[in-house]
Amino acid sequence: MAENPFFAPSDLPYQLPPFGDVREEHYLPAFESGMAEQLAEVDAIANNPEPPTFENTIAALERSGRILDRTATVFFSVAASNSSDGIMAIEKEVSPQLTRHSDAIRLNRALWARIKQVTTDVPEESWLLEKYRDDFIRAGADLSEPDQARLRELNEELSKLSTEFAQSLLKASTESALVVTDPKELDGFDEAKIESLRKDDGTYVLPLLNFTNQPGLAQLTDRDVRRRLYELSVGRAPGNFAIAATMAALRAQRAALLGFPNHAAYSVTDQTAKTVEAVEQMLGQLVGPAVRNARKEAEELAEQAGFAIEPWDWSYYSEKVRQARYDFDGAAMRPYFELNRVYRDGVFFAATKLYGITFTERPDLSGYHPDVTVFEVFEEDGGRLGLFVLDPYARENKRGGAWMNNLVDQSFLFGLRPVVMNNLNVTKPASGPTLLTYDEVNTAFHEFGHALHGLFSQVRYPRVSGTSVPRDFVEYPSQVNEMWATWPEVLANYAKHYETGEPMPAELVEKLKAAEKFNQGFQTVEYLAATLLDWAWHKLEPGETVADPEAFEAIALEAAQIAFPLVRPRYRTNYFAHIFAGGYSAGYYSYIWSEVLDAESVEWFKENGGLTRANGDHFRRELLSLGGSLDPLTAFRNFRGREPSIRPLLSRRGLD
Repeated sequence: MAENPFFAPSDLPYQLPPFGDVREEHYLPAFESGMAEQLAEVDAIANNPEPPTFENTIAALERSGRILDRTATVFFSVAASNSSDGIMAIEKEVSPQLTRHSDAIRLNRALWARIKQVTTDVPEESWLLEKYRDDFIRAGADLSEPDQARLRELNEELSKLSTEFAQSLLKASTESALVVTDPKELDGFDEAKIESLRKDDGTYVLPLLNFTNQPGLAQLTDRDVRRRLYELSVGRAPGNFAIAATMAALRAQRAALLGFPNHAAYSVTDQTAKTVEAVEQMLGQLVGPAVRNARKEAEELAEQAGFAIEPWDWSYYSEKVRQARYDFDGAAMRPYFELNRVYRDGVFFAATKLYGITFTERPDLSGYHPDVTVFEVFEEDGGRLGLFVLDPYARENKRGGAWMNNLVDQSFLFGLRPVVMNNLNVTKPASGPTLLTYDEVNTAFHEFGHALHGLFSQVRYPRVSGTSVPRDFVEYPSQVNEMWATWPEVLANYAKHYETGEPMPAELVEKLKAAEKFNQGFQTVEYLAATLLDWAWHKLEPGETVADPEAFEAIALEAAQIAFPLVRPRYRTNYFAHIFAGGYSAGYYSYIWSEVLDAESVEWFKENGGLTRANGDHFRRELLSLGGSLDPLTAFRNFRGREPSIRPLLSRRGLD
């Protein structure tokens, strides 16, 4: 296929993938060619007669697999954001092949023997060499041949199950959607929202987003409709319970094969936490205060409702209490949060004030869907920095949640500038402006924090570019960027009525700030319950199996003292994509682990004058530009000037 667009680098600016030229039939040949090419490159490295050096071994590995990298980057971006039956079929076929391919490299004994002999005195090279050695050891490079054979079997089976879990969950977002025939059942939604849900057959369909408490639960006035929506949410994709239990058992077996007592111990050793004990000590400080706060909140909600509330009532009556206590109605903010203005006058404005960078829309460049917009990013002096790609809207063939990914990794080795992408899941109106909730605004700032981490990367090697840092550190810069959503200068610049242009009233801003700690008990319990559920699944002992996953879930939450019937985990087992279809197994704790660093950093910004170029340059220089080329906690200490403390986090969440 001489015309296959993956066989040569893109000739578009910044090597943006040529999405318009890519067809589904290009993927499999490109994957096959890419894997074959990389294995040949690896074979040449492993059998090089010259003594092993950093350049002819580690740097050579960094240069390998370019066709495969281009193909996988585009394919998995499209599979997450704009899937199809054809894409899903390819994913099922190629995922186990990619697992076998990775094992073929990391279990190559001749290659491993060379890596062990490499030495270097260059700091960035030393750190990368350490990462490679750790990667190979954790992948089983030192195991015996029979154990490596068993490891390959486990890895391939886990890859297949992960794909099955993800695809089942994607289908469930529509198969388990709330369907009503009478629009009166959607009372509480505005007319534009209701119209956006109407289908050609006259029904109204509300798809599920990928967490327990659907946004509609805060608005729908019909209690029975709320119940139906909630039960659809927690009961979706029931077949995924068995898949999850099988995956957890297989991960326990793999951990034992690699010399660890369980998967949690295996997973945490290459994170900043380092040990199971460190994670459990941190979580243990939060459970008791969070549950106490949630119980107090539940009493207030029941008093407001006038009856004993159920889980599907929590969001609805928390809004009622918020309105009564703070005279604050979240819906009143939406007219001030128009999507384009939020980005151009909010997200981008804050980045310009902090870092001097500017953004220019590039309508001549396109993505994989008409909703995708491409922006070129420039340094203060006009120098080119990279591209920012935005895909804001929910679709039936798009997975839930919000995320950032790189389409091109920054690398001095290849002379590449970054192309980074943000995905949101905002409901697209049938007509008129897109008005965001406050939570969606916060998510936009959060994901752009990840984008900045990728855009500002200044490293030589792709392995440590941008967000290629430990999982329990990667959320930290993005969480810090959330602070600018309500920073007075930023908020005043973008929070303007979509019709009149009038700024958001000062009293509404004050009410928002006063209400920020409200419902923190719920939010913390919801998060911790998911975290501790993840932890329970991944502390299974080798050989232990779970016959009844739902019973296991209930017992695990009770044992962790986080069980509270009114507050279910943010993700139940059957739709916990982070840990069964993503890279967060035994790692969902990382959000709150990162929030410790985030809370410390927000204090630093406030102590040093807030939104200034000097502060932005310091954060960029000491943290954002380094990617994974330096120990992350060393980078944090260089930025903050001290070791992190949990106290700012406890105060932020009202747990002190």
